[in-house]
Amino acid sequence: MRSSSLRRRLSAALLTTALVASVLTGGPAAAFTPTPHGVPARPAAPATPDPALTAHALAYADGALDNPLKGFARYYFPGDNENSGYPHSLQWSYFGLSEVMTDAANCNSYNWTVLDNALNEIASYGNQAAIRFYLEYPGGSGTHPGNAIPHCFDGHVTYRNNTYWGTVSPDYDSAYLLTALGNFIAAFGARYDGDPRIGFIHLGLIGLWGEWHTWPFDTDTTGDSYPNLMPTDAHAAQIITDYDNAFNKTKLEVRYPDSGGGGANNLDVGYHDDSFCYKEGSPLAGVTLPQSLGGANYAQLQRALNVGVENKWTTDSMGGEVRPEIQSSAFSFWPGGSGQVDNMKACIELEHTTWKINQTSQSYAATDANVAAAVRLMGYNLSVSNAYFKNSATGTTNVGVQIKNDGVAPFYYPWTVTLGVKDSTGAVVRSWDTSWDLRTVQPLKIRAFPDWGVGSDPTYLDYGYPQYFQSAVDLSGLASGAYSLVLRVKNPLETVSASAKKFRFANATQGSDGWVGLGSMSVGSGGGGDTAAPSVPGGLASPSQTSASISLTWNASTDNTGVTGYRVLRNGTQIATTTTTGYTDVGLAAGTSYTYTVAAYDAAGNVSAASSPLTVSTQTAGGGGSPASYEAEASGNTLAGGAAVSACGPCSGGSKVGYLGNGGTLTFTGVAGGSGGSTPVTVYYASAEARSATLSVNGGTPTTVNFAASGGWTTVVSATVNLALAAGNNTITVANASGWAPDVDRITVGTGGAGDTAAPSVPTGLTSPNQTTTTIGLSWTASTDNVGVASYRVYRGTTLAGTATTTSFTDTGLTAGTQYSYTVRAVDAAGNVSAASSALNVSTSSGTTPPPTGLVVDDFDGVPTYPSTALNDLGRWTGGNCFLNGGGSGVESGGALALQYNNCGWFGSDVATDVSGYTYLVVRIKGAAGGEQTHFTLGLGGVTLPFNQFTLSGGGHPVITTAYQDVKIPMVANGMSRTSPGQLALAFWYGGASTVSIDSISFTN
Repeated sequence: MRSSSLRRRLSAALLTTALVASVLTGGPAAAFTPTPHGVPARPAAPATPDPALTAHALAYADGALDNPLKGFARYYFPGDNENSGYPHSLQWSYFGLSEVMTDAANCNSYNWTVLDNALNEIASYGNQAAIRFYLEYPGGSGTHPGNAIPHCFDGHVTYRNNTYWGTVSPDYDSAYLLTALGNFIAAFGARYDGDPRIGFIHLGLIGLWGEWHTWPFDTDTTGDSYPNLMPTDAHAAQIITDYDNAFNKTKLEVRYPDSGGGGANNLDVGYHDDSFCYKEGSPLAGVTLPQSLGGANYAQLQRALNVGVENKWTTDSMGGEVRPEIQSSAFSFWPGGSGQVDNMKACIELEHTTWKINQTSQSYAATDANVAAAVRLMGYNLSVSNAYFKNSATGTTNVGVQIKNDGVAPFYYPWTVTLGVKDSTGAVVRSWDTSWDLRTVQPLKIRAFPDWGVGSDPTYLDYGYPQYFQSAVDLSGLASGAYSLVLRVKNPLETVSASAKKFRFANATQGSDGWVGLGSMSVGSGGGGDTAAPSVPGGLASPSQTSASISLTWNASTDNTGVTGYRVLRNGTQIATTTTTGYTDVGLAAGTSYTYTVAAYDAAGNVSAASSPLTVSTQTAGGGGSPASYEAEASGNTLAGGAAVSACGPCSGGSKVGYLGNGGTLTFTGVAGGSGGSTPVTVYYASAEARSATLSVNGGTPTTVNFAASGGWTTVVSATVNLALAAGNNTITVANASGWAPDVDRITVGTGGAGDTAAPSVPTGLTSPNQTTTTIGLSWTASTDNVGVASYRVYRGTTLAGTATTTSFTDTGLTAGTQYSYTVRAVDAAGNVSAASSALNVSTSSGTTPPPTGLVVDDFDGVPTYPSTALNDLGRWTGGNCFLNGGGSGVESGGALALQYNNCGWFGSDVATDVSGYTYLVVRIKGAAGGEQTHFTLGLGGVTLPFNQFTLSGGGHPVITTAYQDVKIPMVANGMSRTSPGQLALAFWYGGASTVSIDSISFTN
């Protein structure tokens, strides 16, 4: 890796604080044998369902966002509410080795208190931990030491100085050190292997932060004069082997496929991508995706391809960290990425990501559909597609299930799968543990690397199968009656914590108690049980139809004990159950025929024969009324090439279809064309950026349509195009062969006579009557509309800044002395959106302050530009990560650096010069609200303290107000080294949320 790019990544790690440990009960997996890279062989096909059992289809529903052992891991902070923010089930923490090896005279003595305390608190919130031990951590975390070399190494191991980071590196090739680490790893495994509190262990121990590098004192000595402080490949491989020998149940991960000379590649050890889906350099290149997809030659997946282990995910987990610089914006451009955010969907699919550290996820909205789509794609996404059992049974009977995986990775632990029955009160009255192994449920589809040469990207290949499991259950002794057959997966953490997160399937019948309903079963003793089915429903009729719905009614059935409900079938497939004698089927295609039947069932699970079929058609489009509407997610449509349904609260029907374009297609079926000819087709879509798509009718010549940015991935607008439809039914396919298309909510076809399709007029006269340092006021002339204007959408650049029901709006939270560009669009009650107004460029007030004096580290005046040049006014490195603005780096504008944070953020600026001629470190700073002095630490010259704990001349302490002030910190009085000040760093990981603006950093007398 190039040193400059690695430097930025390392600086991100400098801010991480205490991160927690975790591991799960499991059995040893088969050793992985790398083969030349290429398409992996499909697993063996599963057994077929028992034909003696009745199939019961289960409906799919989105899985839980905080399912165990997948998704985002948040940092562990002792005493914090660890379940705040975006749903999650994992927490991450570092630990210094010296915190466990505390006996200076004995390297074989271990005090595990620090680890157990963290694991216990994490478990109390129902979460599992992911952990790492380290020996050197520049500056420390605030709660864990910077130098974590155990004192029992003193006098036995040579210590070297990493003068760049101000850390002490032990001789990693020391025989004494290797023996001590081997003994520690063995003790670690003996105590914690299979501990239900732990989900994943990163091997750690070697290098800065335990990240298996000592940059710039590393193996790459060709371009610098720094000696190599890393161990030899053989010694690094020895540590990997020690871990593999010590842990047979808990999943392990190491940084790179070529770490230790590829020492993990034949072992039960996965990988840990610490710079996930980031792009860096000039031109930008990805550090996760391979070179065939625009990645750098040192990218994580390129390394895997180089040594033929890109398919190791089939047995071993893939973890890591979303690169901190992009955490705040990583999913704003889902799925394709933008700027320094690489193609996030491709990163997840090709790396087969299970989990990632992502501290900024605490600020994500739980309703963000982009984030939800990514989380559900990560790791496993298991659903029960069918259950197989007899509707009425006694004694011993068989139960089978078909489980499929729509995620990108298997579930990696052999957690126990349990069957049960619930009585009419919902109580589980009997359960049976099975031998079913969820690890065999591999992803149905995998994405091919372009390097495999099996098709253009993206190409999706069939891989796993819906896996069939079957087990015998003994019903003897159960009272005769109706029961619900249920299934659950036991999280071993439940033996430790009553709050343990439940494993949940992606099914509509999944309960919050962990049990997923499989269907009703009647248990009888052979004589007194109810085995009589209800009578067949009669008189099935359709009293009304629209272009998208059909209403049904029928006569009530009779039964010897009582009818419980009715099953409604469309074209032979059950679509609903109801307890009444009527049902309305919605989301149908206009002008299309459907055939319905109805069957009655009783409390014992007995089901009648089906009614006589009824064939009925929806109305065709046109002829008055509203245009015919077709939902993108309707079951009759065809999705291909990775296109998928995702939740969208504001969308019609609550869902949309995304991942369109680049091979992903959506085909609407049964689109009524009336008598044929040119027909207006309105596409309702959501897209945070301008995109295009092609619409083709019945496979004919595609028509290209340009779609303006809607203002967000859940903000729905529309665009209308005339298409030549054929008489009768048509298909309309949405695609884009050369890029991404917008997400599609629905289409409407035809004007319907009375439908409102006229957009309002374009707003005019956009002006700004007032500005402050943080706000811009806007006003404009009202638009007109044939029905009436409902609201206005105000855009800052391409970002939706807000909506207004009047002709004025004030944009807030802006940066002083910064120019912004605004446009406005009018919206009517039918959702028609006008074109954008002419753009207005306007700046906030500057709020200027006097220039700094003395030695200026940075006055943030834009020269050099921040962060692109990564240089301060001294010509040395500077950068930031994990902030909510500036793509994670903060924003330099108006002569100041604004850092917006929410318990996450790090800024660093190298000084690396003797400042003995100066008395004070001066930080000219203000806060958005005042009082931010407790929200962050400042580190310089070997001292790191919360900002409010520095002592000022006269004995006071820093207090931040809403106005700029020079905070003058006397360096000698606060113990700072002036001869070797190193790097000035600010860490915002202490629970605060606000914005601080730094006008300058300097040294004065």
